[in-house]
Amino acid sequence: MTREGVTTVEVKSGYGLDLENELKMLQAAGDLAARGNVRVKRSFLGLHALPPEFKDDRAAYVRLVADVMIPVIAAEGAADAVDAFCENIGFTVEEVDYVFSAARENGLDVKLHAEQLSNQHGSALAARYQALSADHLEYLDDAGVAAMAENGTVAVLLPGAFYFLREKQLPPIEALRKAGVHMAVASDCNPGTSPMTSPLAALNMACTLFRLTPEEALAGITREGARALGILDDVGTLEAGKAADLAVWDVKSPAEFSYWLGVPFLREWVFADRVV
Repeated sequence: MTREGVTTVEVKSGYGLDLENELKMLQAAGDLAARGNVRVKRSFLGLHALPPEFKDDRAAYVRLVADVMIPVIAAEGAADAVDAFCENIGFTVEEVDYVFSAARENGLDVKLHAEQLSNQHGSALAARYQALSADHLEYLDDAGVAAMAENGTVAVLLPGAFYFLREKQLPPIEALRKAGVHMAVASDCNPGTSPMTSPLAALNMACTLFRLTPEEALAGITREGARALGILDDVGTLEAGKAADLAVWDVKSPAEFSYWLGVPFLREWVFADRVV
């Protein structure tokens, strides 16, 4: 990712599903930042899947995440936000609501995997909690769009997962545009549904599959990506007073970022005012 100009990355946990291993993932993500070449934001994705040992008691696992894991993770400063997978194969709105309440009580931001495979109305819940973002959104309805617009929740578009899963249902891009919902673009790099590490490939797919303009896609992976992480005051645009994170590209127009695939356009990469 850094070879394609990335200076800030979000890393989500969610593959340990117990306190020890979730902390291990979050701490490993923090170690990346300690190397000094990239800014890392960490999200605790406790409600990702139901561990087999809780198959007969879902409520016990939800309580474990909300009442045990979140307070410890918050106290250790191991995460910036709490995420969840709200879906018919994931967790219900009521379960996410309980976990989000705990996250807020412990001073953590929230964000949500929502409306990827069906409309569970998770985006409206996320917006009610003034979530930083809601991801995927293929099955987002008009009420969800309106709630996100009203509360400033960023729509994070993940065309890599859409492509890899051969999905047919497109996110409601035009409705999001008309409502003024900010749209970010991300790789969603994960071992299950989007084994993609290229932000430039995400730009291409955002335009070819989701019909974003090249300018929207570029803003989505810079300014709106920073907004979705809650750090737009510090990064995401080139302005006086912000961190000097930038990439210098050998291109003539924004369209080239989204047009070419696999071309090494990066000329220079600057992180925190030093050339890396």
